[in-house]
Amino acid sequence: MTAPFVSKPMAVEEQWLDFNGHLNMAYYNVLFDRGVDQLGAILGFGPAYRERTGNTTFSAEFHLCYLRELHLGDKVTASFQLLDYDAKSFHFYQELIHPDGWISATGEGVGLHIDQSGPRVAPMPEEILAKFAKLSDAHSALPRPERVGRVMGLRRK
Repeated sequence: MTAPFVSKPMAVEEQWLDFNGHLNMAYYNVLFDRGVDQLGAILGFGPAYRERTGNTTFSAEFHLCYLRELHLGDKVTASFQLLDYDAKSFHFYQELIHPDGWISATGEGVGLHIDQSGPRVAPMPEEILAKFAKLSDAHSALPRPERVGRVMGLRRK
């Protein structure tokens, strides 16, 4: 388990551009999601897990900060830092990182383990919790990102 986890590079696709010629805001989420899917495969989540168990993960909340525009052909990796977890949920931080080292966007989220028969939040199996424990150990030495816990609102003087 790397600290933080970093996805394989992903490229901005032409159909994702808005009329301003840069990545439409919705597709920043797509890039974050595709990056976390790569980690999900390592943790044991994904389509096969859902089919086998009837369980999956849902996003409960996600806060995204746009820092720098992405354009057609730009490549980024998505990082993932586990901040906390329990038997049913996990709190995490992500960054979209350009190969030149700058950060395009950050995201902070809470994911839930879901039993789809309800649907309802349900405990994760022990084998996945053991993988979260290893991930937590690897990520516990990382500094807490400055953008975690940001409050959204208008700034008044």
